[in-house]
Amino acid sequence: MDPIRYGMIGGGQGAFIGGVHRTAAAIAGNWRLVAGAFSATPEKARASGREIGVSEDRNYASWQDMLEAEAAHAEGERIEAVSIVTPNHMHAPPAIAAMEAGFDVIIDKPLADSMANARAIAEAAARTGRRIAITHTYTGYPLVKQARSLISNGKFGPVRRVMVKYTQDWLSRAEDLVDNKQAAWRVDPKQSGAAGAFGDIGTHAANLVEFITGERIAEIAAELTMLSGRAIDDDGAALFRLSGGGRGTLTASQVLVGDINDLSIDVYCEQAGLHWRQEEPNTMRIGYRDKPTEIWHAGANRTYLDADILAIQRTPGGHPEGYLEAFANIYRAFGESLRGETSGGGETGFATLEDTLAGMRFLDAALESSRKNAAWVKL
Repeated sequence: MDPIRYGMIGGGQGAFIGGVHRTAAAIAGNWRLVAGAFSATPEKARASGREIGVSEDRNYASWQDMLEAEAAHAEGERIEAVSIVTPNHMHAPPAIAAMEAGFDVIIDKPLADSMANARAIAEAAARTGRRIAITHTYTGYPLVKQARSLISNGKFGPVRRVMVKYTQDWLSRAEDLVDNKQAAWRVDPKQSGAAGAFGDIGTHAANLVEFITGERIAEIAAELTMLSGRAIDDDGAALFRLSGGGRGTLTASQVLVGDINDLSIDVYCEQAGLHWRQEEPNTMRIGYRDKPTEIWHAGANRTYLDADILAIQRTPGGHPEGYLEAFANIYRAFGESLRGETSGGGETGFATLEDTLAGMRFLDAALESSRKNAAWVKL
């Protein structure tokens, strides 16, 4: 298929996630970066574009300039989609404007900094008919998809309990906020929104629960805390109830010393328990009561995996694929969707508006619960 021509908003000098998106799109192979407005500062935007290698005539000083100029290009030349990799408070304005200009959108999670802005994005998508994907990275891992498949086919019975944690330590010291662009916006409610760690990584944990189990989080009782001097949560934990009757616990923290990027999930069904850890993503353990424990491995030659899951892997077992490849699987799937193609397998391959609006409801409910001394709140 012809690559999707795309422009990027944000992700310039000093940014982390912009480079991840560009690398993932390149690995996916069905996207081509042709334009960008890589910073809110015009000079930095243009300098970033030159470093990235975007043509000077499509290296824009602002996202408004990019959308206006690209819409004026001939149909076969203009961008077809926009990748938005800005801080949360700058998701809604360019996303809405891009869709109104006739472009599809892929956007980093969470959808927005508030439910009001998230709904505005959803309304723009409905009004314009444009398509949108949200990059909940960890659903792109092959064994996460396999876990979803195993649970959805009913082989293990209903879900009884889920334990999920996403813990880091990179904000555990006061000095971590000094001259740190990545930290600065995440601890600023004006840029991040009302949620801190729960918004940044707790949404990933919640999305992983819903993706693997196929159920929504229906109720939550949460306690969010923060270190002295911080304005929004950097640590928190919650009990939750699933729509299918199962129960669970969720922890999200960026101040737990010794944890680098520890996302892990345990799903206990009636007949088996599934265990997956992002720092060891090519292995999944399945435990039983009356037979030996199974160790599943990722790999393009692991023929016991589902056919559609084999198809998204690039190397044989023992040649690890990880974060960038999982991200690339999301770009690949959305690109195929934009071209009217599909990889099959019973799921889109990327988080939809419905999925990410569920994540926004999760955040609002967690914040409300914490304000009410961890009272149960329905989503």
